[in-house]
Amino acid sequence: MDWFQILVVVLAIFLAIFLVAGIVLTIIVIRLTRQIQSIAENAKTAVTKVAKTATNMSNVTSPLYLSRFIGKFIKKLRNK
Repeated sequence: MDWFQILVVVLAIFLAIFLVAGIVLTIIVIRLTRQIQSIAENAKTAVTKVAKTATNMSNVTSPLYLSRFIGKFIKKLRNK
C-alpha cells in the first residue's frame, strides 16, 4: 500500500467517525429541545394558573377590604 492509500483510509475512517458522532449529537439535541419545550409549556401553564389565582384573590380581597373600611367608617360615625 502506498502512503496515499493509507492517508485515504485514515481520512475515510475519521470522516465516518465524525459523521456518526454528528448524527448522534443531532438526535440528542432534538430530544433535548423537545424536553425543553415541554418544560416551557408546563411553566407557561403554571404561570397562567398562578396569574388567574392572583386575579381571583384580588377580586375577592378587594371587596372584603372595602367592606371592612366602610364598616370601620360607620362605627366611627356612630361613636361620635
